[in-house]
Amino acid sequence: MARKRKRKLKFRRLALFVILIAIIVFLFLAVKDTNFASTEKSNDKDTIIEPDNKISLIMVGDALIHSSVYDDAYEDGVYNFNKMLSLVKPIVEDYDLAFYNQETILGGTDLGLSSYPAFNSPQEVGDAFINAGFNLVSLANNHTLDRGSEAIISSNNYWNSKSDVLSSGSRNSIEERNNIEIKEIDGIKYTLLAYTTTTNGIKSNNSYYVNIYDEEQVKEDIEQVRDKVDLLLVSMHWGEEYSFEVTEEQEEIANYLSSLGVNIIIGHHPHVVEPIDYIDDTLVIYSLGNFLSGQEGIERRIGLMVSVEIEKQDNQLIIGNPTATLTYTNYDNGNVKSNFKVYPFNKVNNSILPGYQSYYEEYMEIITSRSGKVIKAPI
Repeated sequence: MARKRKRKLKFRRLALFVILIAIIVFLFLAVKDTNFASTEKSNDKDTIIEPDNKISLIMVGDALIHSSVYDDAYEDGVYNFNKMLSLVKPIVEDYDLAFYNQETILGGTDLGLSSYPAFNSPQEVGDAFINAGFNLVSLANNHTLDRGSEAIISSNNYWNSKSDVLSSGSRNSIEERNNIEIKEIDGIKYTLLAYTTTTNGIKSNNSYYVNIYDEEQVKEDIEQVRDKVDLLLVSMHWGEEYSFEVTEEQEEIANYLSSLGVNIIIGHHPHVVEPIDYIDDTLVIYSLGNFLSGQEGIERRIGLMVSVEIEKQDNQLIIGNPTATLTYTNYDNGNVKSNFKVYPFNKVNNSILPGYQSYYEEYMEIITSRSGKVIKAPI
């Protein structure tokens, strides 16, 4: 009996020893796996937050919202412009930054909507452009003052509520106007300044309601931010309406802005496309034309999208691969529901725009006439 008890005790001790060894091995492996997981997670985190100093930018022209456009968007008591941008949204949302000119003030429906010559548009226009991926917007143009201070304040309050969007060109106070916002993405700091050369003769006692182009003010604005940003964009509402030719004033302004260190000048107002050029290292897009509007005439329905790749190397900014793509705003003129839709040219065919290939060749010739550095997007 004593011998059996000794055997049982010996067996129990051996079992406890084996269990203890198993627990030690398990704990060792668990700690090792945890450390590995932590390291792996840390490495993944480092990879995610490490800026690669590369971004992409796409730019389009005017959102000129005539009554025919907002009437077409109205359905079941609401305004919805998303369908009009549905074909360009997959293109735009692939870019880090996307610019457009909000030609008509977004005062909103409470103020009463209006069309040419004194515009006021639904704020749902902005919702649709943001939904399509646009996050840079110019508010300085010849229609900013159309409906007075009430519309301007309402519009600016709307844009100020959109934290992911950088707007420029109109503010509700001098303090806001002088506080130029700077944003950063993937290690590249950027800002947008916006100016207009005309307000259709409308005047305001508050200069901050719209940035009217003035050399001294522009120089002061640029000097405030030039050393703080890598990428400096300037939106210019300038030129002669419905002209494919660049004016002397546009050239003078472009040269001046280039001398101040502007990286890209984004032009609009003519409602038709104009050439793209380089002045030293400054990319100058003289006019992007209309993007979405109710204007008649093929030349006012063909617009321009320009995209670039931007990289920072050793604190030097490189803007490469400027690519030009045409757009076409299609609608059924004269119908209550006009079915407005913006088409990239690779979605256009002869049933949408008869002779579209000839238009492509004609307009690309205009766009690339000044610079051999622009890439023509195929159709």
